[in-house]
Amino acid sequence: MTRRHSYRILSVRSSPWEKQSAMSLWAQLSWLFILAIPIASVAWTITHEELFSEARHWCEKHSKECRTLLQRKFFYLFTCEYCFSHWVTAFFLIVTRFKLLFTDWRGYLISGFALVWVANVYMSFFARIRLDVKRERVEISAQEKAVDDG
Repeated sequence: MTRRHSYRILSVRSSPWEKQSAMSLWAQLSWLFILAIPIASVAWTITHEELFSEARHWCEKHSKECRTLLQRKFFYLFTCEYCFSHWVTAFFLIVTRFKLLFTDWRGYLISGFALVWVANVYMSFFARIRLDVKRERVEISAQEKAVDDG
């Protein structure tokens, strides 16, 4: 008996001797949209929030002042949520072993780019919501000041 290659789509039932069992397409999509949440959260927190501002400013400085291109690009990774989300995604893929559509290396490749895309959509929504909230706060503050002055 020869072992079959794992070049099959995950929605097709796996043979009994394959190590990884197949997930349904709905389960894969659920994992995709749920797993993108912590990826977006980690990438956003490190690249935008006050908690990491000192480290981020240090990286921004080094991304502009280092002598070699490789050093500048390395430090830039910690200032860009899109760039950093690739590394966070790679970490989550190692931890979860999530594969999308295929059971072999192609499943990792597809899931990696899909997770980055969904996580960045989430971060865009979050940035838009934060912008709206900030605008509302400024408007309320201006109205309160006008009431106090008038």
